[in-house]
Amino acid sequence: MGSIVTGEAVVLELRPASFGARALGLVLDVLFHAVLLVVILIGVAAAGEDLDEAAMRALVLSSVIFCLVILPVAVETLSRGLSLGKLAAGLRVVRDDGGAIRFRHALIRGLTGFLEVYLTLGGLALAVALFNDKSRRLGDLLAGTHAIRTRVPVEEAVPVFVPPRLHAWAAHADIGRIPDATARRASQFIRQAHRMAPLSRAGMAASIATELAAHVAPPPPAGTSADDFLAAVVAERRSRELARLTQLRRRNAEAGERLHRLPFSS
Repeated sequence: MGSIVTGEAVVLELRPASFGARALGLVLDVLFHAVLLVVILIGVAAAGEDLDEAAMRALVLSSVIFCLVILPVAVETLSRGLSLGKLAAGLRVVRDDGGAIRFRHALIRGLTGFLEVYLTLGGLALAVALFNDKSRRLGDLLAGTHAIRTRVPVEEAVPVFVPPRLHAWAAHADIGRIPDATARRASQFIRQAHRMAPLSRAGMAASIATELAAHVAPPPPAGTSADDFLAAVVAERRSRELARLTQLRRRNAEAGERLHRLPFSS
């Protein structure tokens, strides 16, 4: 699972699609487009018996471009990164910053896809996808996109609280200098700790606690375990952030109410 920080400083936890899931979605899309193209070509052949050879070639070429380029681009643009194959495989294409794709991204993917999927029978897409960490094909690299999983198991929330013996210390500790990346690692560790082997859990807890301790003052009371230290810092940081947001909303509401009471307000 990867973390992406948007321009609004919102942390998104995204699960990149596996190579197998992407391959399944692509195969389903290719089958759908191929079947649709065959149906259209049969209709063109039946309706164009009186057309000359040049007109038939133009209709066939137009049908190919429509089914293999225009339709995929339109579907991905309107659905913000979906297609029938991706929907069946539980995938969605997003920008590298986690946002929804737009027409520009879909167009680059569609034009490049015609080359790497259809003209090379998928060989180019396969070769490129095998040698990058998110199984991205050439169209994704050029468009700045990748596929993520949309159907993931819901993780049960793990309650985090300050251990009783650390209440007094946590209330007065300076934790405002902790880097966001370090705080995220601590939070992720707490969520996943119950699934880790004891030795791995202890080692990782000690490592993250050491990293946190460099940004926390004063240090926790002597004898505090790494697990308790991490829980206290994460819980206290979350409480302070919630209090700050609540206070900010209250101030904004009061400011809006004062503005509404001004004589010139409508």
